[in-house]
Amino acid sequence: MRVDQLIPAFHMGDAIGDTAFHMRNFLRSKGLDSEIYCLERDKGLEEESILFDRFSEPSPDDVTILHFALVSPLTRRFAELPSRKTLIYHNITPSDFFEDFSGEMSRITRLSREELKSLAQDVELALADSEFNCRELRDLGYKKTEVFPLFIDFEKYKKPESRFIYNLFNDDRTNILFVGRIVPNKKIDELIKVVFYYKKYISPLVRLIIVGKTNSLPKYYKSLIQMADEFYLKPEEISFTGHITDEEMYALYKASHVFLSLSEHEGFGLPFIESMVFDLPIIAYDCTAVPFTLGNAGVLIKNKNVDIVAELVDIIVRNQAFRNRIIQSQRTRLDEYKNYDLESSLLKGLNSIIK
Repeated sequence: MRVDQLIPAFHMGDAIGDTAFHMRNFLRSKGLDSEIYCLERDKGLEEESILFDRFSEPSPDDVTILHFALVSPLTRRFAELPSRKTLIYHNITPSDFFEDFSGEMSRITRLSREELKSLAQDVELALADSEFNCRELRDLGYKKTEVFPLFIDFEKYKKPESRFIYNLFNDDRTNILFVGRIVPNKKIDELIKVVFYYKKYISPLVRLIIVGKTNSLPKYYKSLIQMADEFYLKPEEISFTGHITDEEMYALYKASHVFLSLSEHEGFGLPFIESMVFDLPIIAYDCTAVPFTLGNAGVLIKNKNVDIVAELVDIIVRNQAFRNRIIQSQRTRLDEYKNYDLESSLLKGLNSIIK
């Protein structure tokens, strides 16, 4: 029996790509024929994947898995296949967030949700990496849904950090970290406001570190640079790192004092897990998948008043007992993720549709 995966873009180091790669290896270990088919891939992944134009028709007894995050030519072809169909949903950001910054992204995300809905009657099993995503699928008409968390390679976090970057940022400033795409739903503009308040009313020794590609949505990024200028934030007080290596990112997790997220839409939130790995206290706005990912860990906030958030950051930085309690809650939550049997969950789901 074949169990193949379809993924529009295969990137190693990307949460979706890593999950597909781990699933492929596990399925092969169980004696199943399994390949990853993609429309495009990173250089160096030629031996680990096959371009979709070489995809051969499966039989009705085979299983085909589609990783869905955005509209793609794979969707229609997937719907037409005779095989048993499974979908893994990685979330779609609502189009409203993009309307003021990119008509094209607004259109793409709207079409993606319509395309996702169109598959509801064709898919026998729909997996989602958070309960929040599962609920979205049920609302769209999917009948059989289950939570299937992202595969996380915890071994890679044992690699040494960049000492140069660590020493560069490990100074007398309070480092507030955020890791994620530079897009409107992440509400990085609100992070800038928090840092401005912190600088003016708490301490001038503060720094906001934003790790993420700055070319995801140029108009939004430019608006953030303009806002920082209007708030008189200097380069040493706000740092957009752009895309960096894992070793550099690990250094920033270790050099930071708080991970702060005021994002209003998260499908899972891998940086929350990474913050747990590095014992970095988390403050996050309570919305979408965030409470499901954090569980009882970190600090969830119900409102985003700038003064309250800034003061909370300062309390966590200065109150060691409170900080330790947060870190302990995060260690407990991290253990739950490490002990989750992803492979058994996958087999159980696949067996339910094969039988």
